Amino acid sequence: MSPQIIIIGICILVILAFFIAIFNKLVKARFLVKEAWSGIDVQLKRRHSLIPNIVETVRGYSKHEKELLEEIALIRSNAEKAGTVGDRGKSENAITRTIRNLFALQESYPDLKANQNFIELQKNLADIEEEIALARRYYNGTVRNLNTLIESFPSNMVAGVCGFKEEEFFEIELSAQREAPEVKLS
Repeated sequence: MSPQIIIIGICILVILAFFIAIFNKLVKARFLVKEAWSGIDVQLKRRHSLIPNIVETVRGYSKHEKELLEEIALIRSNAEKAGTVGDRGKSENAITRTIRNLFALQESYPDLKANQNFIELQKNLADIEEEIALARRYYNGTVRNLNTLIESFPSNMVAGVCGFKEEEFFEIELSAQREAPEVKLS
């Protein structure tokens, strides 16, 4: 065997090993994204299962808020059917806005505001919102890592050949992050 053939064979093996290593890194990153999404999905399902309890508690105190309660049920149903990450984010933002409107009702109904069940549901929802925020940060971090691999040289060549696609970030509006704090000077 000539030395040229041995050198060519070694080069091919090195390139193949490099390709396999990058491919495995991309596969691992894609699985981390899927795992992170399942964490978000669990928290969103917890929130969705809490919504009927909140609605029923409010319904007992506010017979005149039928439209808002029906809107919440419709939006919740649509959110569960959302296909893409972006669509799910938009649906969850709509849920956040309607829940915020629902909790604003407590100012109109003092008995509701003092109801222990309602207070507990608010606390549970706040806990779930915090868990959603944590899961969203983890998910978006894994998406960032995967997308960076897909865009960076030389892994972008392997990603292109093997059909890896960029993932969407999950954006959800959290009222505490979006609203400006109210400042009152006495």
